[in-house]
Parts: sequence; C-alpha cells; structure tokens
Amino acid sequence: MTIPEKNIYPRTGDKQTIYLKNVITDDTIIVGEYTMYNDFVNDPKLFEKNNVLYHYPINHDKLIIGKFCSIACGARFLFNSANHSLSSLSSYPFPIFYEEWGLKRENVTDAWDNKGDIVIGNDVWIGYESVILAGVTIGDGAIIGTRAVVTKDVPPYTIVGGVPAKIIRKRYSDEIISELLHIKWWDWEKQKIAKHINAIQQGNIQQLK
Repeated sequence: MTIPEKNIYPRTGDKQTIYLKNVITDDTIIVGEYTMYNDFVNDPKLFEKNNVLYHYPINHDKLIIGKFCSIACGARFLFNSANHSLSSLSSYPFPIFYEEWGLKRENVTDAWDNKGDIVIGNDVWIGYESVILAGVTIGDGAIIGTRAVVTKDVPPYTIVGGVPAKIIRKRYSDEIISELLHIKWWDWEKQKIAKHINAIQQGNIQQLK
C-alpha cells in the first residue's frame, strides 16, 4: 500500500524530515505518533536500513520509540549482533563461521551477548550522529547529546553526552519531573495538545494540570 506523502513529510517542501512511524515496515520496530527523523545526508525513508544496525531476526530484539521524539541526522541504534561475547577467552565470533569450525548452526547466537531491546521514551531528543547500544532504555523527556555513545540507561528528563555518555544535568527539578511524568501530555488527544501548545513551549506546567 502506498502511503500518501502528506503522511510522511510533515513540512511542505521538506523531504529531509519525516514522520518516522509512517515509513517503518519491520514489525520489530515500533514508533509512536509524531516522532520525527531528519536526514540531510541520506533519504530519511531508509531509516531502517541506515540507522538500525545489526538488527537480525534471529535475536527477536526490538526497537521501541515513543511519541513526539526528535531524532537527528545520523543517529544509530546498534543491536545485539554488534556485540561479541565477553565470556569467551577470545572476542573472535567463531559461532558465526560454524561451517569453517564444524560448529552447530543453531548456536550462532553464542557469538554475541544479548542485552535486550532498545527502548526510547516519549519526547526524547536524540542528537546528531549519536549511538544507542542494545539493552539501553532512555526515559521520557531525555536529551542525548551530539555524537554521544549511550551504553547505559538514561533517566527521564536528563541530558547526557560524551563517549561513553554521562549525565550532564537534569532538565528540571525532581518535583517538576514527577509532575510531567504524571501528566503525560504526549498521550493527550491532538485537540488538547493543540490547546496547550503555548503552555508547553513556555514551560508553564501549572497550565497543564
């Protein structure tokens, strides 16, 4: 089924920015409404091919991205098959080359450590050319800095950056973060969000209650 361009490109005349949900074909990649991806290097519609890497069906791992996320050009999600087993005395992935070494094909996943899914919350901003590794969960409202390599979970409404990514600061006080996680404005009906856009942009949490 052909998807109308108006459902892919939210900005007239802008073919670099897409609503990501509407171009995903892989059932193990789940993306929420209004999450956008911008790519000024490659066709953004090729996100599955260019940005979701080492994501093989044999692992049954998932990429889950919430609503209203902003994903910058070149952000990458590296899945479990990119890992090499650290429990082995060698980092060489012998099980992948089962024919060469007389190993069992069904044991090919022994070549890597399976750390699980990648889960991105709602209203998360993922910066330019950042890398998110398998098994990482990023909380609602978090910000991932440019070219950060995220190896560990990121709490909600927290800014991280660097290689490996470390916490820079929280975006708000614990009290406000708790209120935002309770309000969950991203789950509101579109009309209600539109009514409160000014309050959201101005940081006026009192008007959201």
